[in-house]
Amino acid sequence: MSKTQYYCAMSLDGYIAESDDTLDWLMKYEGSYDGDDAESGKGKAGYEGFYEGVGALVSGSVTYEFVLDHLAEWPYKGKPCWVLSSRELPVPEGEGVDVRIADAKVPELYDEMIAAAGDRNLWVIGGGNVASQFVDEGLLDEVLVTVVPVVLGEGKPLFDRRLPGGPMQLTGTRTFDTGMVELRYEIRR
Repeated sequence: MSKTQYYCAMSLDGYIAESDDTLDWLMKYEGSYDGDDAESGKGKAGYEGFYEGVGALVSGSVTYEFVLDHLAEWPYKGKPCWVLSSRELPVPEGEGVDVRIADAKVPELYDEMIAAAGDRNLWVIGGGNVASQFVDEGLLDEVLVTVVPVVLGEGKPLFDRRLPGGPMQLTGTRTFDTGMVELRYEIRR
C-alpha cells in the first residue's frame, strides 16, 4: 500500500529554506564526519534509495519554480507531479515530463495522486504549507527529514503550523558521513 511521505532537508534550527526561499545553505554544504558510526549517504542509502520508492510527487508553486529555475532539465521524468497553485505556471517540455498544475485542495486530488503512485509512494516535496495541508486532512503518513548542521536563524519552517494529534513517533535514524542525520517519523492519527 502506498504511503504519503514528506521528504526534505532541514537546518538544525528547523528551516527548509531561507526567508527568500533560497537553498544556498543546503546546495553549498560540504561538511563531513568520519566517525565509525557514520553511514555513507551514497547509493541506495540516501536520496536514490528513497526516490526508487516514489511513484508520484506533489509540491507547492515556490518549490516547483525553484526546480525550474535551478535545474537544467526536469528531474522527475516518468513520474506524475502535481503542483498546487492558483497561478498559471510554465510546464517543462520533454519526453517523460508529466506536470499537472492544480488549483484545488489536497482532498480533491489525493485519490488521483495515490492511484498514480501505484504500488509506490507519494512524495510531498514541499514546502511546509503543502505538508501542513496533508497533515490537516489526515493524509500524511511519514516525515523523513535530513538535518543539516547549519543554523539559519530564520526562514521557512518545516511545517507552517502546529500539527494536530500530538507528537510524531520516531521510527528510525541514520547518520551520514557528511555530518547530516536523517530522522524518520510516523504521523500519529
